[in-house]
Amino acid sequence: MSGKAIRARGVVQGVGFRPTIWHLARQHDLTGSVWNDNEGVMIHAFGIPANLAQFIDQIPRQLPPLAKLTSLEVTDLHAAAPTDFRIVDSHTNAPAQTTIAADAATCPACLTDIFDPDNRRYHYPFTNCTHCGPRLSIIQRVPYDRCHTSMAVFPMCADCQHEYLNPADRRFHAQANGCPVCGPQVWLEDEHGRLPEQHDPIRQTAELLRLGHIVAIKGLGGVHLACDASDEIAVNRLRQRKQRYAKPFALMAKDIHSIRRYAHINTLEQQALLDKAAPIVLLQAAGEKLADSLAPGDDKLGFMLPYTPLHSLLMQALDRPIVLTSGNISDEPQCISNHSARVQLTGIADFWLLHDRDIVNRLDDSVVRVMNGQLHVLRRARGYTPDILNLPSGFDNAGSILAMGAELKNSFCLLKDGQAIVSQHIGDLESAAVQADYRHAIELYQHLFDFQPDRIAIDIHPGYLSSQYGQALAAEIGAEIVPVHHHHAHLAACLAEHAVPLDSRPVLAAIFDGLGMGEHRELWGGECLLGDYRGYQRLGHFQPIALLGGTQAMREPWRNTYAQLRHYFGWADLLTEFADLAIMQCLADKPLSTLDTMQTRQLNSPLCSSAGRWFDAFAAALDLHTERVYYEGQAAIALETLATPAFDLESAYLQAYCIESANPAVLNWRGLWLAVLTDLKNQVDKTRIAARIHHSLIDASEAMLSLLAQQTGAQTIVLSGGVFQNRLLLEGLTQKLENLGITVLSPRQYPMNDGGLALGQAVISACVMTQNR
Repeated sequence: MSGKAIRARGVVQGVGFRPTIWHLARQHDLTGSVWNDNEGVMIHAFGIPANLAQFIDQIPRQLPPLAKLTSLEVTDLHAAAPTDFRIVDSHTNAPAQTTIAADAATCPACLTDIFDPDNRRYHYPFTNCTHCGPRLSIIQRVPYDRCHTSMAVFPMCADCQHEYLNPADRRFHAQANGCPVCGPQVWLEDEHGRLPEQHDPIRQTAELLRLGHIVAIKGLGGVHLACDASDEIAVNRLRQRKQRYAKPFALMAKDIHSIRRYAHINTLEQQALLDKAAPIVLLQAAGEKLADSLAPGDDKLGFMLPYTPLHSLLMQALDRPIVLTSGNISDEPQCISNHSARVQLTGIADFWLLHDRDIVNRLDDSVVRVMNGQLHVLRRARGYTPDILNLPSGFDNAGSILAMGAELKNSFCLLKDGQAIVSQHIGDLESAAVQADYRHAIELYQHLFDFQPDRIAIDIHPGYLSSQYGQALAAEIGAEIVPVHHHHAHLAACLAEHAVPLDSRPVLAAIFDGLGMGEHRELWGGECLLGDYRGYQRLGHFQPIALLGGTQAMREPWRNTYAQLRHYFGWADLLTEFADLAIMQCLADKPLSTLDTMQTRQLNSPLCSSAGRWFDAFAAALDLHTERVYYEGQAAIALETLATPAFDLESAYLQAYCIESANPAVLNWRGLWLAVLTDLKNQVDKTRIAARIHHSLIDASEAMLSLLAQQTGAQTIVLSGGVFQNRLLLEGLTQKLENLGITVLSPRQYPMNDGGLALGQAVISACVMTQNR
């Protein structure tokens, strides 16, 4: 009889991996044991060599649904063979080197349980098993055992304990196992406390929603605010109370059939909706109408399906979708505790549906969109984090690196042993409460993964709060600081996701975003780079235009329109030719002389090559959010929405406007502006103008990139940055480049906006460390 020690690494704890090993061992007549430890799962198996070989071969083929195996290491084991095969207690003496599974939507078997009147978990809102339910949201430290989660305060009853100890049960060693007798409980409150006579608080909540009330609902990774999505009065009331005046609300519907009543769903979108991650999927609105104020100025609706038993029971009692948006005042972190929900949501919610299972890690809902026939993650949180990314060859000995991420849409990244873990979406660090949540999350991840960085990577912008905190943390723990250029990080993140090796030849990249600091403290945002992990060159860019009023220009699109027009034309000439245009009349009422003085004296009017501000400028010219925007990208989304109906029409008129530039390395927009103003004067349909603006950007970008590809010999082009969340731009430019035989890479698993920046910061810092070794 032979013995083998088998080390399994990856997502192998809390996902039913040990029970699977127990079943496989019995099938192959093996004895031994299996246990969790800080490196993953260790297996000691004894049997005849042929059975051992078959057993090892079957492990990666028989993984449970939530498991992800990154390596399986086998060594000979010289010890006495036991008489049976057992799951034994965890060994936790060494530092943590394992990962944690992401939270997963309710599996079909558990759904069957909660809707079966004869099942003891009938209508129980916290039903789960090893194939679904909470993971990261409840864990306090590894290994993933019940005593290390917020379920530790719920001792299992005899029935649950029997399931937990029965290898034939799918709840065998399910750490969050519970039932109505021993598990968490749910209840309904108003501002005065718990409501009496709560026979079915979830069904009562459904009735309150039908009556037009706003209800705070504690879920898996945070508290949401809910109302009837068909009730315009309720939706508007929620907007006013939450102070979220324009940004689209997320929606939840009972099932796919329900969503099809209100939106078009293709095959990939349906797969995403039904995936265990259960993200919000951005869909083209179509069919029946919901409240007009759900997504003002947008032709998309963000739908998700129920991902916990609580949500499934709630939606089963409703015949229409609900708004399910984060439980907070706009721009603040989502509430996760009962106390914070009661305090912070008073005046917003009318009622509270709460429970007594603590949320340890705040997790927003993830957001995805299908573009180019591929799923792109736009916000990465619940269901996706903290999945590991195995880095390409060359990063194995890079040390331990903490990358702090960006100022907006922040996430951070841990890099160690050739693997990267990007945190959940944290948010915009402009809020003090989000900053506190950011620091807490970093500390929690360091504790969970026993992580102490040798280096801390930060954005080069000295004003970013993430950079400032990174410097303070580095000074506190004695780590080295590595400043990373913003747009280089976008490029490197995409390379890492697509497993481009460290020693690969440089690629071209179009990095189009709002703005980031460039090499000499300029503000960039419409960049064509040649680079790799080690470095980059700036080969082309948008024409730099004054950012009149600094950050105020990010809120008031008309400032960007005026800056563009003032740069390319004489103002008197424009007034002579286009005085009757709405945009010109709007600008006539603005303090233009003050802005001219600011620019002349270089006061709060830095030059900026931003593609995001370019979109704002053209949107304002077409009377889209001219005065102000209420969230980042609002004007650009409106311009994309306006252009979409005309974009794909086969018409010579809808091709790009003619653009000429004396310098092929600088995208000059004078001709485009003149054409757009002329069409506006001639009262051409604005939908057609918006479509032609998009075609013009696509053609100008393709011309610059194809020329640079010829000059540099680059065969691969990266398209990244938040502006490429525009489907028309991403699909149009990708198609043109691929028609030239160029390989195009764009982020998919990680956001192309600043939510993916930390990954790029980490691998660039790792590359620097690798070079120095």
